[in-house]
Amino acid sequence: MKRKTIPRQVLILGFVSLFTDMASEMLYPVTPIFLTAVLGSSMAVVGIIEGIAEVTAGLLKGYAGSLSDKIGKRSIFVVIGYGLSAIAKPLPGIIPTIPAVVISRTTDRVGKGLRTAPRDALLGSYADGNSGAIFGFHRGMDTLGAVIGPLLAILLLYIFPDNFQLIFLVAFVPSVCAVVFTLLVKDRKVPAKKRAQGSYIDFWKTTSSKYKSLLALITIFSFVNSSDVFLILKTKNIADSSMLAILGYVFYNFIYALASYPFGRLSDKHGKNIIYGGGLLVFSLVYFGFAILEETIFIWILFALYGLYSAATEGISKAWVSDLVPDERRGSAIGLLTMLSSFAIMLGSFTAGILWDKFGSTIPFLLSAVVSLVIGMIILAIKKS
Repeated sequence: MKRKTIPRQVLILGFVSLFTDMASEMLYPVTPIFLTAVLGSSMAVVGIIEGIAEVTAGLLKGYAGSLSDKIGKRSIFVVIGYGLSAIAKPLPGIIPTIPAVVISRTTDRVGKGLRTAPRDALLGSYADGNSGAIFGFHRGMDTLGAVIGPLLAILLLYIFPDNFQLIFLVAFVPSVCAVVFTLLVKDRKVPAKKRAQGSYIDFWKTTSSKYKSLLALITIFSFVNSSDVFLILKTKNIADSSMLAILGYVFYNFIYALASYPFGRLSDKHGKNIIYGGGLLVFSLVYFGFAILEETIFIWILFALYGLYSAATEGISKAWVSDLVPDERRGSAIGLLTMLSSFAIMLGSFTAGILWDKFGSTIPFLLSAVVSLVIGMIILAIKKS
């Protein structure tokens, strides 16, 4: 069978995400270290900040996804969403305080909330029996930026030791490049009579049981899939090195970027449930590892496996949802998924932070490992559609 090519609009959205993630991932591994080592924040505060950021994004993902279905336009949400994120990036570099970090992260997540579901719905509209490959390619481009970004951060920290504020300022540059690319994004025309009407309640009444079951399972998993900042901080504790913690995160994203497109194509061929369920089993193994292993050498193995988990789940979950709903309802379906997942991640991040502060890191990692193992087995048992 001839391999389908990646459409031009998917390529453009890929470059938008590459530059945005380059900027975001310059800051993502640095922010928790900046909060704890420079600003004196506790783990619970880190969890709260990440939770606030995620729930803000989550609320808007649901609303923006549904609204984009109703008006039949996606690109306007892409332009505004990426623009807001660009504006927010340099704030902690200008005002190095905890409130500034909260405002920056929240504004950045507002932008993410506005753009995510409409953008993913647009990606899904270009799929022709290859949704896994489409979303896998996009995740690969996105994550390539997540490799380049932390490497730039490391270079800056090497030249300007402990100057975290400079990294926040430099991150503004690739953000602007991303906004320029968003101006090239075009909508696929949707006839007015096909545009979705009604609320999420109406959508829920008419959507399939397969979508509802998948939504429930992913939401439960999201509760134990707390923010990746906890992996970074655990690595810093094991290795006693901020630089190694960031390098481990870069290595994870490198594996993630390499595997996303191949895993997407495999999911088109063998079924989304096989690849996604297998990814959750790998997640479980990684979190068991972080719970019990204390040797630095294992960090590299665990981050490599974590990259495989992300490649097998992040884009594929949206491709799976995209396959289960019609195009005119795709924004609502992906928006509801990402909204509920964000709520669950918020609660999970806060819970993980509290458990870490009170009982140490082992308990939250073990909890995540056990729950993800059970959900992974359930998803593997689902028959291919």
